[in-house]
Amino acid sequence: MTRSASYLLWDTAASTDPDQWPVVVMDSDAVNNGLNPWHNYHMPLSELIAAVVSTGVPLPSNQQLGPLPPTAQRTSYLVDAGPWTPPPPARRTAVPKKTWLTALKHGTGLAALQLLVPPPAKPYLGDGSWDQLFEELGTRLPTDYIELMDTYGAGCWSEWLTFVTPLRTNGRGFAHHAEEILGGYADLRAEYPEFQLLAVWPEPGGFLPFANSVEGDVLGWLTQGSPDEWPLIVYPRHAEQGPPLQHTLVDTLLAWLRGHLDTAGFPGQDDEVDPLDHIRFEPGSDKSHW
Repeated sequence: MTRSASYLLWDTAASTDPDQWPVVVMDSDAVNNGLNPWHNYHMPLSELIAAVVSTGVPLPSNQQLGPLPPTAQRTSYLVDAGPWTPPPPARRTAVPKKTWLTALKHGTGLAALQLLVPPPAKPYLGDGSWDQLFEELGTRLPTDYIELMDTYGAGCWSEWLTFVTPLRTNGRGFAHHAEEILGGYADLRAEYPEFQLLAVWPEPGGFLPFANSVEGDVLGWLTQGSPDEWPLIVYPRHAEQGPPLQHTLVDTLLAWLRGHLDTAGFPGQDDEVDPLDHIRFEPGSDKSHW
């Protein structure tokens, strides 16, 4: 996209070889002026970039893209910008590969999860206590959730599933997250009850969320019976509501990380991605939004 909001695209119908796809522009200024906004440059991307840098290329709005100046200057939008040093590559805690591969296929519960994904040295849960949260909610929470959080804390699993910081007292903890998610769910249920099938906590058996995906899927419990009996359920953003999950929280995580969980809201394992690079946990901190 250019600074003036014109879009460069490939004409994928021109060739079966992606290296030969010509670049096409859709010029927003031409749209605004009632002109045909489309123009095919009949050259692949590398040639187009060379032309933009050296001579410039025409735009349908009778403007021109390029040529770029022979010298560069700091953009006026980033007056305080400075050099950036990339962080060191993430390194897994030293676990023998044989042990890791065993954990990828065998074992259940928290012990197996810790072999597969070593927990952080200091889990981040916030500055409050479980008792404070239970008093605020009016209920305890499932033991396996508490044990998982005491071991790993808040954070993001495999760049997809974020567990909110449970014990914050600054208005962005567990209770606030649940209230925000359920407020939106209740509004949708009032307008589209045929799609929003879950009761909303604290209604009897209501849905109580505690984690969400990068695409807006929500993981929570149906608050039926005592907390340790609450079944897990996913409220998927891009699919119809499914039934409760069959396993405990930790074993559900294990099944997903191992590529064995088949349910909406959890992406399947990509066969072209090395699980060693995909399975990870990024701990949260006091700077995390959730």
